[in-house]
Amino acid sequence: MGEARITYLGLGSNVGDRRGNMEDAVGLLQDQGVQVLRSSSVWETEPVGEILDQPDFFNACLEVSTDLEPLVLLDVVKQLEIEMGRDPNGPRHGPRPLDIDLLLMEDTILESERLDLPHREVTSRRFVMVPLLEIEPDLVTATGVRVQDALDALGDVPDQRVRIAGPPLI
Repeated sequence: MGEARITYLGLGSNVGDRRGNMEDAVGLLQDQGVQVLRSSSVWETEPVGEILDQPDFFNACLEVSTDLEPLVLLDVVKQLEIEMGRDPNGPRHGPRPLDIDLLLMEDTILESERLDLPHREVTSRRFVMVPLLEIEPDLVTATGVRVQDALDALGDVPDQRVRIAGPPLI
């Protein structure tokens, strides 16, 4: 365990009670010693990635404080996904009751086989940037990219529309 760091997590769900799955994840994270500080609103988004023929997602971002090291936190969230019903051998970008991504962890830059921080898609996916900016409008990644600038540069990508679906998870 190290010093507590502000970390941003992305949550997604497109199977079952999408909002309920994400609310459950907040409680499970807190049970693991991850202090959830703030949540974005819940946003509904179209699937992106390798499998487009699936239900729309609910997405949200959380600002948390944790003293877990990045790879330990990754193990925790992957275990929570399995506990919530995700098939660890399911197709990449396939339907899932819960997906949790580590997006940013203060000034941490990490490139490994299992985890990249900042997350490699944090500044290319509208469904990540919109909720992140709702929590922290002036957010800058550890690599110096201003998230608002990345969102502005994305322009109007038709398959990356996001629409508000509900209030924050906490």
